[in-house]
Amino acid sequence: MADVLLRGGLVVDGSGAPGRPADVAIEGERVSAIGDLASMTAAVDVDASGMVVAPGFVDTHAHSDGVLLQDPQHANGVRQGITTEIIAQDGLSYAPLGADDFRMYRRYLSGLLGLPPDDLDMSSIAAAREHYDGKACNVVQLVPHGAVRIGVVGFHDTPLRGDLLAAADGIVRQGIADGARGFSTGLSYYPNSYSDSDELIALNRAVAEAGGVYVVHVRNHNDDRAPYGTGITEALEIGRRSGVKVHVSHYRTQPSTAGDVEELMTEIDAAKQDGVDVSLECYPYPAGSTVPGYFLPGEFHEGGPDAMLARLDTPEGRKAAIDAIGSLFPGALEGAAWTWLASEANRGLGGMSFADVATLRGVSIEEMTVDVMIEERLACGFRYIPPSSIAIWRQVEADVMALLARDDYMIGSDSIPLGEMPHPRAYGTFPRVVGRLRRRLGNSLEQVVNRVTGLPASRFGLTDRGVLREGAFADIVVFDADQIADLASFEDPTAPPVGIPHVLVNGTFVVRDGALTGALPGRVVP
Repeated sequence: MADVLLRGGLVVDGSGAPGRPADVAIEGERVSAIGDLASMTAAVDVDASGMVVAPGFVDTHAHSDGVLLQDPQHANGVRQGITTEIIAQDGLSYAPLGADDFRMYRRYLSGLLGLPPDDLDMSSIAAAREHYDGKACNVVQLVPHGAVRIGVVGFHDTPLRGDLLAAADGIVRQGIADGARGFSTGLSYYPNSYSDSDELIALNRAVAEAGGVYVVHVRNHNDDRAPYGTGITEALEIGRRSGVKVHVSHYRTQPSTAGDVEELMTEIDAAKQDGVDVSLECYPYPAGSTVPGYFLPGEFHEGGPDAMLARLDTPEGRKAAIDAIGSLFPGALEGAAWTWLASEANRGLGGMSFADVATLRGVSIEEMTVDVMIEERLACGFRYIPPSSIAIWRQVEADVMALLARDDYMIGSDSIPLGEMPHPRAYGTFPRVVGRLRRRLGNSLEQVVNRVTGLPASRFGLTDRGVLREGAFADIVVFDADQIADLASFEDPTAPPVGIPHVLVNGTFVVRDGALTGALPGRVVP
C-alpha cells in the first residue's frame, strides 16, 4: 500500500523524453513505483487524469533568503510548482558572517531580502542551513561573495592578496564542504564589485576543485578592475582561467536588443568551443527589479550601511549621490516604480513611478531617490516599468523561449517577494513559461519541463531531484497543460496562478486541490 497514488496522469519525467500515461506511487519521501498501478491501493488516492505529473520546478535564482526566515509557508513559490529554490544569489546573503556583521549586512540587504530576525546564527554555511530546513520548499545554498569579503576585510574597498586571499579561499572551501553547491557574485553590488578579476579567478579555483558552480551576475561597476574584459567577457574568462563551471544569471535580450538572440549568444558559443563549461538562466519579463543603491558607485558603499547613510545625510553627500546617479546611469530611473518600502510613512508609494513621486515632492527623480533611501534607511526596492510597446514585450518573450530551446538554458525567477507591489515574477514566472508562453510560442512540453527540472538539478548536483523515476525524491507538481497560467501582473503582482492543483515536496502535499496545506516538508539539499 502506497502513501500517495497519483492515478492516470501524463508523466513527463524531466529528462526530455516523451510523456507517457502512468500512475505514480509514493512511499515516504520517495517515488516507489511508476506504471500501471491499477491494483495498488493508497492512503491518499488522487485522480490525475487529464493532468501532467512532473518533477517539481527548480528555481535557479531566488532572493528568498530573508522571506523564508519570516514566512516558511512560502506561498508565492510553492503555488507556482516550485519545490526547490537556489538562494544566496548575486553574492548577497547572510552566511558565513559573525553576529555583528550579520546584523550590519542584514540591514544593508533589507531592500532586497527583507528583515529576518537579527539574532540568527549565520556564522557558517552549516549554521545557516539549519535555519532553512523545514520550510515548504527545499533550499539550496551558494557561498555568497559579499559575505566572504566582509568576513575577511569588512565592508571595505581592500584588494584580496596574499594572506587575505588565502583566508577568503578557506571560507569558500569550507562553505562548499558545509553543503553549498557553488559560489555566487553580483558585480553590480557591493562589496562584491570591489573585487577584480584576479581575485575571482583565484577563488573559483577552489570552487572548480570541489565540483561547484560559479554563479555570476555580470559586472557593470568598476570596469577598470576587469583587465581581461568586462561583463560577459569577464565571466567567461574567469571560467577559462580557473576551470570552474560558469552559470550566468538573468542573461537574455532587453527591450533595446529584442530579437538579437544570435548576437547575445555569439561570445558564449565561442567560449564553449574553447572548452568553457557555461550554463545560463533567464526570466520571462521585459523589466527587472533591484534596489536603488545599485546606482551609486563604490565610494558611497564603503564601510557599510551606517557609513553610507551618514554620507547621504549630509548636504554634500546627498548632492554627490544625486550627481553620481545622474552621471553613472543617466536616465535609468525614469522608467522605475517603487515596490517595497519598510516604513509606514512611505508605504503608499508602492506601485508609484519614480517620475510621479518626484513630481509629487517637487524635486528631480535623482533627488527623490536619494531622499527615499535616507528616509527608509535603505529598506526599499523598485522595479522597472515594462515597455509600452506590446510588440517589443512579445519579442522579449519569444527570445526567452528561443533561449530555452538550447540545452544550456534554465529559468531563474530572480524573485524578490517583498511587500504588496513586488515584481510579478515572484508569483508568476514558472506558470508563465510552462503555460502561457509554451502554448503561444510552440516549445514542446517535454523540453520546457526539462529546462525547469532535470537540467538545473543536474547542473547543480541535486541528487535524485529534478527527475520523476523510482527511487527519486517525490518533489512533484501536477498541472493542467492547457490551463496552467500566471495571473500575477504589474498592476496585481501577487495574484496566484491557475492550473496547478497539487504540489508535493518530499512526498508531502504543500498544495492540494489548489490550496496551501500548511505542511513544511522542505529540506536543505543536496
